[in-house]
Order: sequence, then structure tokens, then C-alpha cells
Amino acid sequence: MNKEAIYHRPDSEYCYPLDGSTLRIVLRTARGERLKEVGLLWNNKYDFCERRQFARLKKMWSAPLYDYYIADLKSDDVRFAYIFLLTLSDGREYYFSEDGVTEEYDFKHGYYTFFQYPFINGADVAAPVPWAEEAIVYQIFPDRFRRGDMQKDDSYITQAWGELPKPKCYTGGDLKGILEKLGEIADMGFNTLYLTPVFRSPSNHKYNIADYLSVDPMFGTNDDLKALIAAAHARGMRIVMDAVFNHCDESNAMFADVKARGRESAYCDWFIIRGDFPARTPSLAPSSGVPVLAPSSGASVLAPSSGGGQGGGSHTLCNYEIFADCPYMPKWNTSSPKVREYLLNVALAYLSWGIDGLRLDVADEVSHTFWRELRRAVKEKYPEALLIGEVWHENRMYLRGDEFDGVMNYKLQKVFLDFFAYGRIGAGEAAARIDRITASNMRQSNIMMLNFLDNHDTPRFLRACGEDKEKLKTALSALYFCTGMPCVFYGTELPLTGDGDPDCRRTYDWSKDPEFKGYLTALSRMRRELPRGELRAREEDGALVLVRESETERVTAYFGGKKKGKIVREQI
Repeated sequence: MNKEAIYHRPDSEYCYPLDGSTLRIVLRTARGERLKEVGLLWNNKYDFCERRQFARLKKMWSAPLYDYYIADLKSDDVRFAYIFLLTLSDGREYYFSEDGVTEEYDFKHGYYTFFQYPFINGADVAAPVPWAEEAIVYQIFPDRFRRGDMQKDDSYITQAWGELPKPKCYTGGDLKGILEKLGEIADMGFNTLYLTPVFRSPSNHKYNIADYLSVDPMFGTNDDLKALIAAAHARGMRIVMDAVFNHCDESNAMFADVKARGRESAYCDWFIIRGDFPARTPSLAPSSGVPVLAPSSGASVLAPSSGGGQGGGSHTLCNYEIFADCPYMPKWNTSSPKVREYLLNVALAYLSWGIDGLRLDVADEVSHTFWRELRRAVKEKYPEALLIGEVWHENRMYLRGDEFDGVMNYKLQKVFLDFFAYGRIGAGEAAARIDRITASNMRQSNIMMLNFLDNHDTPRFLRACGEDKEKLKTALSALYFCTGMPCVFYGTELPLTGDGDPDCRRTYDWSKDPEFKGYLTALSRMRRELPRGELRAREEDGALVLVRESETERVTAYFGGKKKGKIVREQI
């Protein structure tokens, strides 16, 4: 037996409450370990040394290096103590406790070495957002979706609809255009919209916000946003909106005051400034309060950018921290109590308008302290609001129930790219990687992961597939089958192609009949009929096999091989 591979950690993704009386226990072993049985000896921690109950763990996931076994313990007494009992295929037995793997266990003095979850406190239970498990999400980049307001000042538009996008072009899409097409979006089975930022900003993408509480006139007005929210709710749809709390635009009033006054500004500690901050002559003399400035026409660079890199990371440029290599996007100092208070009020304002959830941009660069405060403030007033973090890499530290509900599932996207689009891995490796992703987080988090094939930051999946539409359709069907919220980027139904930003942000061609509309509608119907439960993956005869299983039903889907496209439903 590979003792080094055996692992468990209480109060983590290996041991957590599913609800107020149920504790999930997960044990990791080496993949393929020959175990006849994995058992659990458990009880109230005050009675464990005298008497114990037995529970059998079920092998649920097989990752590239490890197998994962689970058991759900339900008890009115929620003070748990437990150790593992591993029986090998030859009948030998081993105990696993805080002492490690041993052939003997001293039950009389077990209170020194048993694992424990001392008490399930209600506040520590990560409760799923009730509507998330049913959410089917449609993501929209507003400038490129549809223009609905033909009376607005369109002098800002720099490119004709349908032309290939340039980084700084404007094409005229707006909120009224989205409102006009709500019915068609809903007809495909989508019940949730995810909008990239819509607030006042000197860019087409609006991720550098100048005024957090005013819809950009390019897109409409605050009333237009509220009308869209009301219309969506009338159809039973939800709206998730981007919230950008890592950085703002240099024309933001507070940062403009810092640029004008330097260290004398009341907002100097709202940003992360290194050394002396050179004062500048502002275009509009600041008053004693916060100056109200119009968005700038471009970036004001105090020092040349020396950095490069991949669309993220903070670098000390221009004497202040910025997003990526963009000197016009100063980074908020979320370690400052005043900044936290200001941004929390912005978040609560969005939710007060009826927004159902927030997708939190560049979440991994913002302080954990801020996210914990934001969650407490949001959930206290809006317990059903969904919080999704943009985290591309390791994410478990954000998904313990005190920060985000879920994150954007870039790990799953990479598996789909490598298997369905590029063919770089076989079904066995794809299955193992999917199982590893699933095993890495609590079940509640897996339900609320935002799963996608592509989005505004990545090449279109169709382009990654070499324009092979059948590959795209197969990947879409797997996306809808997985646990988590499937998110489809606008135009996939056409289908729309394109390389990385800005090419992935092409305008929607409303002259075309959506080729995939019926397919997406059927996938939505299929998803609604899936059992709620665990997701497992495996390889069978070269096919990737995905399984959704509840206590009473199992549904198995085949992607590739002789059974490609087959779905088997069985009662357990």
C-alpha cells in the first residue's frame, strides 16, 4: 500500500458540512490502490473511545494520481470524531488517524489522535444559492450584441457593424438591444444573463470604470438597466453583472484628485502608491470634495510601461500599482477600510436595483479581507445573490464558504480544449482531470462553478476546433452535462468564430438564422432532466464517459467511441 498517498484534512474540502446535520468525509489514496474496503469508524467525539459506528466509503473519483472515497455522515449530534479503516485485497487492515497509517490503534486514548469536526455551526455551512443549480447562462458583451436605441448620440461609433473588431473600436450595441432579444435568448433555454461591465468608462469593454453608479451613455441609462432587469425577472430570468473592484480608470474622480494633489489628496491611500507621487495639473481644478470628471480620451502615462505579460498581474509602474500593464487602470487599495466601505456600497447598490449576482473581475488580486467583508455584507441583505470570482488558477482558498460561491472554471475549459478541440489528450486523461477538478472543491462550490467553452478573454471554441462545428456541438453537450452552471458566449448559436481578444468579440450577425438554436434548446431541455447529484468521469473504449448520479437515478453520457451520443438513464 502506498502510505504516502493517503491523505485527509479536517475542516477542508476533505471534510465539510453539506447542511446542518450532514458531514461529508473524503479520503485520498493512490490511484488504483487495491483496497477491498475503505471504512470509517465514527461517533460523537465524547463517546468515540467507548463505542463507534461504521460507515463504508464509496470510491467516487479517479484523478491522474489519486482515487477519492467519500461518505456522508448524518447525525443529530454534530460533534464528529472518526478514523479510517482500510482493508487491503489480501485482508490486511490498517487504521488511518492523525497518527498516520498504523496497524494498531489505541481507542482508549483516541481523543489524542482521532480526526474531528468538533461542531457543525450553521454559519459555517456553505449554502448553495437556490437558483444556481438550475442556471443556464448566456454571456453578452454589450457593445457587440445589438443596437436597440436608434435615437442616441452615436458619434462615438468608430466601426461599422459586422467589421472585424479592433481593440479600441465602438460598434453601438446597447441595453435596449439586449432587451429586444430577451425572448429569443429565453427560447433557447437560457434563464440567466451575464453582462460584462456597463458603467461609464472610456473603453468599449468598460473594465476601466470611471463612474461606478452611472450606466455609460453608449449603452443607455440607469433606467434602461433597471428596465432590462425588470423584463428579465418577468420572464423568470436572472441577471449577473460584472463588478470591477480590483482597479478603476484614471479618470475616476478619486484617482483624478490624487493625480492633481499628490500626497495632499484625501484619497491618496485609496490607491497603492510607491514613493513620491508627482502632482499634475488637472484639466479640471478639483474642489474641496471629489472632482467630477468626464472620462478621459485615453491613457495618461506618467512613466513608460516596462512590463509585458498575460492580461493580468500587478506591476509597479508610474509610481502606482496598476492592472496588467495598463497605466490608465490604477489598482484600488482594498486593504484600506475606506476603499472597502466605498466598494461594498457600490456592490449593494447594484443588488438593490435587482441584479441577481456579481461576477468579480480579477478576483485573485484583491485582498481576502475585502472579499470576506463583501460576502458578509451581500449575504446579510441578499442571501440569494450569487458571487462568482474570476480566478484562472488554484481556487480552493476562495471556495470555503466565506468568500465566493463559485469561480469561472478555467480548469474545466482547458480539459475541453485539450480533448475536444486540440485532441492533445485521450479520454482517459480527460476523465482523470475532470475527476480531479470535481474532487478539489466542496460539492456546494461545484454546483455554482461557472463553466464555459469560451468568453470575452479567450479565442472562440469554434476557432480552437479548427472551425469544426461537430466538435463544438459535442463540447457543448458535455458542458451542459457537467455539474455547475453552463455559460454560453453570445453568438455561439450562429456559430460565431474568432481568435483572441479583440477577435473573439465580433458583432452578432442578425441577418443569419442561428444554426445551433435548436441544438442549444435541446441541450437545455436535456439538462433540466438530469438528476441532481455527483459528477463522475471515466474512459470506456476510447470514449469519454460522464455520469450524473443521485441517490435514486444515474444518467450516463458517451462522448466518442462506438456509443458516441448515447445517453443511458437507470434507476438505482
